[in-house]
Amino acid sequence: MLTSEVKKLLVQIVGQENYKDSNEMRLVYSYDATPTFQSLPDAVISPRNKEEIQKILQLCNEQQIPIVPRGSGTNLCAGTCPTQGGIVLLFTHMDKILEIDEENLTATVQPGVITLDLINAVEERGLFYPPDPSSMKISTIGGNINENSGGLRGLKYGVTRDYVLGLEAVLPNGNIIRTGGKLAKDVAGYDLTRLFVGSEGTLGVVTEVLLKLVPMPETKSTMLVLYEDIDAAARSVSKIISNRIIPTTLEFLDKPTLEVVEDFAKIGLPTHANAVLLIEQDGPPEIVSRDMEKIAMVCREEQALSVEMAATEEEADALRTARRSALSALARMKPTTILEDATVPRSKISEMVRAINEIAAKYDLNICTFGHAGDGNLHPTCLTDARNEEEMERVEHAFAEIFDKAIALGGTITGEHGVGEMKSPYLEWKLGKEGVEAMKAIKQAFDPNNIMNPGKMFAKDSRKRVLV
Repeated sequence: MLTSEVKKLLVQIVGQENYKDSNEMRLVYSYDATPTFQSLPDAVISPRNKEEIQKILQLCNEQQIPIVPRGSGTNLCAGTCPTQGGIVLLFTHMDKILEIDEENLTATVQPGVITLDLINAVEERGLFYPPDPSSMKISTIGGNINENSGGLRGLKYGVTRDYVLGLEAVLPNGNIIRTGGKLAKDVAGYDLTRLFVGSEGTLGVVTEVLLKLVPMPETKSTMLVLYEDIDAAARSVSKIISNRIIPTTLEFLDKPTLEVVEDFAKIGLPTHANAVLLIEQDGPPEIVSRDMEKIAMVCREEQALSVEMAATEEEADALRTARRSALSALARMKPTTILEDATVPRSKISEMVRAINEIAAKYDLNICTFGHAGDGNLHPTCLTDARNEEEMERVEHAFAEIFDKAIALGGTITGEHGVGEMKSPYLEWKLGKEGVEAMKAIKQAFDPNNIMNPGKMFAKDSRKRVLV
């Protein structure tokens, strides 16, 4: 609990209206989008500028009070759950697009900017910001930075890290650092920009971000491909890439996911298929037309049941929206929905999907699988009930085997959701003990008092390997 003196000092910094510690407010910020994690913070604070953040961090560092930077709380790894109490830091006042620089193709924004608002603002200028997490209607740029968010367009355009040119951050001791700039080249020292992206708020508080923009693609085309055989869909993914075609979007949905999404979206999705690929390409019209013809040919060679092009942009947008709604659709089925993101090389997708299905059957669980097939990022999603302790134990064992299988296939425990607290016991499986110790040394250098989002990334103990 915060002492009355600390509370008084925090109120002096941000004003009474920006300091909240009522039971109702603490409850609202006691959880994020991750199921089964909840813990009350001591207070919720909304600073108005970086100077206030400096003062907050200096005070909390002196008093060793945990700080949890939070965007919209859409993360799926318990990354913004205040599991050790302390202060949840909001950025509702720091939500401005400060500049769109058309000469240098950059945007400078504050961390509270909603992702879709930025996308729409730059598109009005004929520019393009590609990262598009499914939560982009409510997620913030600051949250995207902390989690290194991906999205449907990640295959062709990459993830958030690929568009961060520089940032301003307040360190736990109150010092402000600026990294990067509007430069095509910069090799001056360590790449602190990339270090902060994906650090999940464990190193400092990002207060300003310089983002790279690209020209808006001239046109785009969308295709829906149906398969009787999941392996055939997976082979199509690998064959498309091996034909030197990199689509904007190459998404996979299995039959259980398809059925649930259609029931939710009601746009006429073909629920009789065992697997579906949603494929999109953008660019100059002649290149898009050529690529989509080649993709269609590849899919037919792999025994696709049908290959259909979206006739209008409205139809294409409905398909994209349906895919983005997969989690929302699945969440209606059971009280608890656990969405994971084990990632494997593209060539191992079919083997990974089969393994997921076998593991689900082994533990008598309902696991649906969808995801970004083009980059091997699958989202096995378990529909369960956290109140059923025996079933939740089976869920935990099942996901442990799924992570282990992904690593055995040359993959990783997370492709875009982050580690947070939920996956911290598995981090050593991927990095090894030496890798985790190296990361802890970096954390110690930046945050010796461990006030920045403590308990995230680094578990007290690694889980015992399943050894698939």
